[in-house]
Amino acid sequence: MSNPPEYVFTRDLIDNNRINLQHYQWVELFGYHLHPQIPTTSANLRIADVATGTGVWLTNLSTRVSPAAQLDGLDISLEATPPTEWLPHNVRFMQWDIKQAVPAALLEKYDIVHIRLLSFVLQDDEIPSVLQNVIKLLKPGGYLQWEEPDVSSFRIEKTQVTNSTEALKRLLTLSQSQDSRLNPKWVPQLTGLFSGVGQLHDVQADVRDAPGHQAIAMHECNLMLHELLSRTTRSEAMSKELKNLMTDVIEETRKGACWAFTRWSVIGRKPI
Repeated sequence: MSNPPEYVFTRDLIDNNRINLQHYQWVELFGYHLHPQIPTTSANLRIADVATGTGVWLTNLSTRVSPAAQLDGLDISLEATPPTEWLPHNVRFMQWDIKQAVPAALLEKYDIVHIRLLSFVLQDDEIPSVLQNVIKLLKPGGYLQWEEPDVSSFRIEKTQVTNSTEALKRLLTLSQSQDSRLNPKWVPQLTGLFSGVGQLHDVQADVRDAPGHQAIAMHECNLMLHELLSRTTRSEAMSKELKNLMTDVIEETRKGACWAFTRWSVIGRKPI
């Protein structure tokens, strides 16, 4: 059997817009870019965003920290990032595969390391080694913040008990059958991994459920994932079924039914 692609989705216009929209939805839900317990007043902060995608978290953060702060985006691919000429002066991007050894130049370089939305990228058994890698980026005393949706918390919210949800259920089952990474189990274990495998201190978890108006907006954003899966699947029959199912999914959504997931933001501090 051939190895699965390192990225499940497409790195195209739709994917980039999905990532950017998810960022603003996430900040609206949690109310912060960086957890309030993480100090950001130092003038010379060094911050890394791992698996940065479009870089939207960094570019949006750039005006909220000191102009002297250095903000680095790290990713296996930089295809989705903006042209260098249009970046804020304190933002830059570098290639790095989170599953590979940390380059010597990045060891213990950062005061803060941020990660978001790797739950559809990593296999469950890859998390401990990846966590060890990102901790190596931190200076002693530095903070790690990792944010993810808990897919295992999946449920369907409805405005009326009688609302149909068959298409929504079928779509989730069909999509998750495409790649084991689309059904991760590890997110609720992050706090234990931070304290155990990662040996981080002062570990805290901020766990939130979106209210209805936000839940449906986040749900509709996530529906773009399934359009992307219909393009990347190697099965023509599967692609056709995904596309055909979307008509019923959209109808069920507009009548008052949506997927809902609990979302986590976990922080920890590297010992001094």
